[in-house]
Amino acid sequence: MPTRTRGKVLVQTDASPDGRIFGDNEPVEKPLLIASDVDGTLLGPMEVLTERTIGTVRRVTEAGVPFVLVSGRPPRWIAPIANPLDLTGYAVCANGAVLYEIGTDRIVAVHGMLEPTLLHDAVSALDHALPGCRYATERIGESALDPEMRNFVIEPDYHNPWGDNEGTQAPRAEVLGHPAIKLMISRRGMTSDEMARAAREVLEGSVDITYSTNAGLIEVSAHGITKATGLAEVAERLGVPAGRVIAFGDMPNDIEMLGWAGHGVAMANAHRQVLDVADEVTAPNSEDGVAQVLERWF
Repeated sequence: MPTRTRGKVLVQTDASPDGRIFGDNEPVEKPLLIASDVDGTLLGPMEVLTERTIGTVRRVTEAGVPFVLVSGRPPRWIAPIANPLDLTGYAVCANGAVLYEIGTDRIVAVHGMLEPTLLHDAVSALDHALPGCRYATERIGESALDPEMRNFVIEPDYHNPWGDNEGTQAPRAEVLGHPAIKLMISRRGMTSDEMARAAREVLEGSVDITYSTNAGLIEVSAHGITKATGLAEVAERLGVPAGRVIAFGDMPNDIEMLGWAGHGVAMANAHRQVLDVADEVTAPNSEDGVAQVLERWF
């Protein structure tokens, strides 16, 4: 029998003869499209893919079911995850702003560009609400790494929780002087949760604010652009209804996606807000929580 948490099914339930999975309420049909966040969800704590997860994802795609990476990552950070999984289809990047085709290394669609005027206005407001912030912008061309542009431009002393080993350093005027798909705000000594609350007080309604780590970094996207909108575009292109999509996530930037999908699954290690909205809670990423759910069908 499954373990219960917050009224949801944790990890395993019994399958019916036709492949449906029964939880607390309605049976969950075999998905026709699977979407997964990357960091904290598909990847283990050491940011690697396990053999179990790799094998499960490969069985999914061999069965003809699309597996879509849906991430805050830019396209240039997708290949190291997609290649071991043999994924060549769509990836939703930059929290829904970019639809990327992995196999052809092609940017298929870009939504909600942040124009320089909006970037300057947002930073001006944030400087008053969160003094001491440093900024970076993510830009996009026609491929994951476009030789015609600098994809990631950072202010001096900008801190990246995933490592300060990339980005072109530039004055603030240059960082904010070109259209971007995402504005990144770092501040040492604060959690991302604290930063997001302060930022929403001055920016709510003009942009969307989220985060994928709690280590002092928040992300600003155009208003209305989320992982859910990006995944909905993929589902429409593939002709899959939302009700037959299963999505996995762990952080606040996954909330809209889990709510949009027919079945939203949170990792046991997820942020409390994600646990509250999910239809189901699986095992943590350290225990192949995504694979444990998908092994019911594949």
